[in-house]
Amino acid sequence: MDGTSPSREARGLTDLIAQLGGDLAALVRKESELVRAEVSEKLNAAGKAVGDIAAGGLLLIAALLVLLQALVLALSKLMDPIWAALIVGLAVAGVGALLVRAGMKAISLDGLKPSRTARQLRKDAELMKGSPK
Repeated sequence: MDGTSPSREARGLTDLIAQLGGDLAALVRKESELVRAEVSEKLNAAGKAVGDIAAGGLLLIAALLVLLQALVLALSKLMDPIWAALIVGLAVAGVGALLVRAGMKAISLDGLKPSRTARQLRKDAELMKGSPK
């Protein structure tokens, strides 16, 4: 009986190590899926921000064509048409610059980092080391 006990313990330990390896592989697989999902989510948000920038640019062009014409005509009754055109052009450019700035802020590189996944990976590493927080 004493001769069979160490082999049974060795087999149990081997099974535990094999199970640990399988669990670690599953954990790595799940974490990589999480990274992919989070990066995809961030890229979709960046794509929307690029769309906002493009929409802002199109609105700038439309504003330049319509507002400059209408406002310059209206202001030219009160002042010289050159000054009217300058005032209207600066106002429209200011609105367009605000739209472009908002889009650029939304597309910043810090917003693309998979921070939740990185935090989870740190927790997993601490758990594997055996130092729970």
